[in-house]
Amino acid sequence: MAEDETGRLLEKLDIGQKVRLLTGASNWRTYAEPAVGLRPVTMSDGPAGVRGETWDERRTSLVLPSPTALAASWDEELVRELGGLLAAEARRKGVQVLLAPTLNLHRSPLGGRHFECFSEDPLLTARTGVAFVKGVQEGGVAATAKHFVANDAETDRLHVDVRVTERALRELYLAPFEAAVDAGVWAVMSAYNKVNGVTMSASPLLEWPLKGDRPVRGNGPVRGGWGFDGLVVSDWGAVRSPLDSARSGQDLAMPGPESPWAAGLLAAVTAGLVDEARIDDKVRRLLRLALRVGALGEPAPARRPLSPPTGERALLRRAVAAGTVLLRNEGGVLPLDPARSRRVAVIGPQATDVRIQGGGSAEVFPSSVVTPLEGIEAALREVTVEGGAGDRAEVTYTPGLPPDTRPRPLGPARTRDPRDGEPGVLVRLLDADGVELHAEHRLSGRIVEPARVAGAVTVEIRALFRPSRSGSWTLGVGGWGLMSLSVDGRTLLSGEFPLDSDDPTRVHVSPPYRCVRAELTEGVESEVVARRRLDAGTGVATLLGAAPPPGDAPAALAAAVAAARAADVAVVVVGTTEESESEGRDRESLALPDGQDALVRAVARANPRTVVLVNSGGPVALPWHRDVPALLLAWFPGQEAGHGLADVLFGRTEPGGRLPTTWARAQEDVPVLDTRPRDGRLPYEEGIHIGHRAWLRAGAEPAYWFGHGLGYTTWAYEGIQAPSAVGGDGADGSGAGVDVRVRLRNTGPRRGREVVQVYVARADTAVDRPVRALAGYAAVEAGPGEEVVATVRLAARALSHWSAQSGRWESEPGEFTLLAGRSAGELPLRTTVTVPGPGPLTPESSMESALR
Repeated sequence: MAEDETGRLLEKLDIGQKVRLLTGASNWRTYAEPAVGLRPVTMSDGPAGVRGETWDERRTSLVLPSPTALAASWDEELVRELGGLLAAEARRKGVQVLLAPTLNLHRSPLGGRHFECFSEDPLLTARTGVAFVKGVQEGGVAATAKHFVANDAETDRLHVDVRVTERALRELYLAPFEAAVDAGVWAVMSAYNKVNGVTMSASPLLEWPLKGDRPVRGNGPVRGGWGFDGLVVSDWGAVRSPLDSARSGQDLAMPGPESPWAAGLLAAVTAGLVDEARIDDKVRRLLRLALRVGALGEPAPARRPLSPPTGERALLRRAVAAGTVLLRNEGGVLPLDPARSRRVAVIGPQATDVRIQGGGSAEVFPSSVVTPLEGIEAALREVTVEGGAGDRAEVTYTPGLPPDTRPRPLGPARTRDPRDGEPGVLVRLLDADGVELHAEHRLSGRIVEPARVAGAVTVEIRALFRPSRSGSWTLGVGGWGLMSLSVDGRTLLSGEFPLDSDDPTRVHVSPPYRCVRAELTEGVESEVVARRRLDAGTGVATLLGAAPPPGDAPAALAAAVAAARAADVAVVVVGTTEESESEGRDRESLALPDGQDALVRAVARANPRTVVLVNSGGPVALPWHRDVPALLLAWFPGQEAGHGLADVLFGRTEPGGRLPTTWARAQEDVPVLDTRPRDGRLPYEEGIHIGHRAWLRAGAEPAYWFGHGLGYTTWAYEGIQAPSAVGGDGADGSGAGVDVRVRLRNTGPRRGREVVQVYVARADTAVDRPVRALAGYAAVEAGPGEEVVATVRLAARALSHWSAQSGRWESEPGEFTLLAGRSAGELPLRTTVTVPGPGPLTPESSMESALR
């Protein structure tokens, strides 16, 4: 069926059928309509894996490195390949629309959802996002560019009114979405927040510039419409009224079957309050999406078989190393020589409990996880070290910190289902009289979506729990409404806990625990039971968790110091926690929680060959960073974390990452920090100056600049060449921009990869500009002693600015400086290019030419 036949299909539907299609049929599906051969379209989160329609730990998914780690690779081919892997996962799970990528920016390092976004920079975000979109859609699955737009923080995210200038919107926040549209993305998700007083599900930005349907100015057509022909789906629950959103470019309200559109849109159209032509356009876009993903007309042909799991895991392992950033390597501590690493001390709780992904709506369930400790042990297992044939390296582990006293969901390691004795828990659904209606065995005490059973009033989680040590344990039940918790038949907690938030993550995904203490004996099973009444409006998520008795912090630290002193090398793994970095809330501090800074300092004093791995989704403060010889950023590295990191540690692979966001020395140094609205508004007072632009404007020095990252070889930047002037076509944007040639040489001992970055600056200007900003980049590889030339394409837009006065891109005549190097703070080469003018920049050459 051709796309132009959707108009013919529309004629077969009455207005009631059309309106029905514009609200979801369930949490994750749209309605079928047999009259036109339309089947349901199934959607799923998320950027680091495809969960499918259910939150069920038994239905596992491949887990990629977090989007920030993908952007840190500065490798579009790799990201495209990973997008294809996600498409294959989506098809395996019956999903046609993947709710990713997230194209919001790292405006402030306190943003709680940074792990799900790519970068602080619009160009790096755009290029990475386009690669992701192409990889997913080449697999026959729709990608969804989200959250449109300026949804860059979590505080009051449902209602906050972001106040931002038109220029900052165009040059920063809209730019990655424009690039995705240029690349042919099939869906865009509107955000919860408002922008300049209008909620995004009703915003004129959905029409102009996104769809280009009509200008927002009253003085004639405005240049710059993107012509998006796909579907605009709401964030879950973001459509709040039947009229304003229906009159806008919003096309589909999710989830369903209940929504303001389901309740009132048909009556509004019948009364003439919403033009039926609007409805037709929305339905046409839905049909077009369904056609593209094979849900309209004849079923799509079967795709080729999926690659074997070993191939998938090898790709994920390669991605870990590609995104790992080597910040510091004094004295050449890295790579470690396996033959000389007789004794390796691995230290830190996250060495055995690594965070592979961020928390919230994008969470998926891995079938297996390789921890850093397991990766290091595997890498050294078959190595014969100096000292004799058959002698093997000794790897020791000590946490260095006392056990976490915050409850974590019960898991199969120390629980049994009291009914069948298998590892895990028993989940029951009960009616009003306590009669069992449904029971099932689960692997976790975190039940986000219990089975839907008619007449169910209460959900119960029951487990035989075997403590790992004696003492006063913390037990918790999570959820809302009437809840209770008992141990061995004794009720320790019972009460009503009213809903205190409308944030969907807090309500439906990660509700808080209500805790009690109980004296338990090591190895002796106790039956623990949590119950929760399923009241309307309180969600259904129910948790049963436990935490061990408080430990001895000085003793744990002393043990880590002793292990470090006895080792040839110490590897310390530190990072953020679910409480300090997750969807639904912004961070209050950049500091590592729970005494981890003291742990790093103590180990570094004990062993001069200390390597620190940072396991976080976004920047953290590193007050000790100059006290350790080697420092690696692992981000949230996905399920193959340990193997990929071991490949980097022992030199099998070069650390491929470069920083996608600037890292501060201390929180008080950050020039753009605030994420908290005032009177419901969050003003972006910094305008176009975020990230490295803001640091340069403030004249401040971060710990590590945007773009920074070391490899295992060294490079000399030897020359730069660019046209002395942009021709007439290039000046007005109708040309292909500027090619900058950068000559460099590998001056180190091994083959390596370098990301050559070009920044643009303008000293003599009448326009507010960044001191310098990323304008283009390209990666090159070379062997020892080899010279190589990187050709970096700069789009015409790199030498232009958005004029709010004229409503178009303009070029300012004069001389621009081009600077080339390896980060925003290390740019040894420079040249100039002159722009004659004046001239407007046409939309056709906008982001598209930057991404060719």
